[in-house]
Amino acid sequence: QVQLVESGGGLVQAGGSLRLSCAASGSIFRLNVMGWYRQAPGKQRELVATITSGGSTNYADSVKGRFTISRDNAKNTVYLQMNNLKPEDTAVFYCNIGQVGVYYWGKGTLVTVSS
Repeated sequence: QVQLVESGGGLVQAGGSLRLSCAASGSIFRLNVMGWYRQAPGKQRELVATITSGGSTNYADSVKGRFTISRDNAKNTVYLQMNNLKPEDTAVFYCNIGQVGVYYWGKGTLVTVSS
């Protein structure tokens, strides 16, 4: 089993920045993919960014150039630096880890961007 705990959400004005963190614990395999997804009110959950244990990254078009995903493999922690936030970024952000075909989710952290 794997547990994920997110932190760093909150209220920020448009144009501001936030940094999310997600610490994974439990049976963490050396090879895995960690990522961030988000779900806005009334919408489906969508991919924000992923990063492999080797450091390869993937971003949704809507966040390219504004968000940066990174990880610390020694700490089993993934980060999401979010800059130039927009009101449409308002959502619950969920951390995810995938390993050997099994995926785990955190409980989410709310990000609210005011205009």
